[in-house]
Amino acid sequence: MEILNGMLLLFILVCAAAVSRTKSLLSAVIIFMAQGLAVSVVWILLRSPDLAITEAAVGAGITSILMFIALKKIHAIEEERKQDEKES
Repeated sequence: MEILNGMLLLFILVCAAAVSRTKSLLSAVIIFMAQGLAVSVVWILLRSPDLAITEAAVGAGITSILMFIALKKIHAIEEERKQDEKES
């Protein structure tokens, strides 16, 4: 069990470092989502299923969906700006 705890801690730390170092916003969102799922597993191991469900639903689920929507809107704005520059 200690090996699993150590691996989860290492995974969470690696995800945190990877999110801060990545240049791609999409990659950062995906890594952030994986980190949220790992944290929910930690809550399960700590025998707190209510926090695990909340972390999985809100931390990994809803937050990631909102970030994906924001990235899509940013991409749409950039495309619109490129089209306006071509027309000018």
